[in-house]
Amino acid sequence: MKPASALVLLGTALLLILGANCDICPAVKKDVEIFMKSTLEEYVAYVSRFQSNPLVLENAKILKQCIDAKLTEEDKDLVLSGLVSLLNVSGPLCW
Repeated sequence: MKPASALVLLGTALLLILGANCDICPAVKKDVEIFMKSTLEEYVAYVSRFQSNPLVLENAKILKQCIDAKLTEEDKDLVLSGLVSLLNVSGPLCW
């Protein structure tokens, strides 16, 4: 995985948790885990629980296909471990 890709993913998660209360941390963790580890169908089904807009669902599908094509399982594990590290540094009580 390119370092820039990991930085973008981790930066996005960090933006979601900075300055927020700890209630967001479990939601961010779950979203990232589902995005990284689930199948395409599972991820789109998860997104459809919150969004019914067909454009959003199609975008979720395209994004998940891209991630699955570009990242190895090891890359995905590194992203998840990096997120855990970020959450532990920025808010140890959140995890």
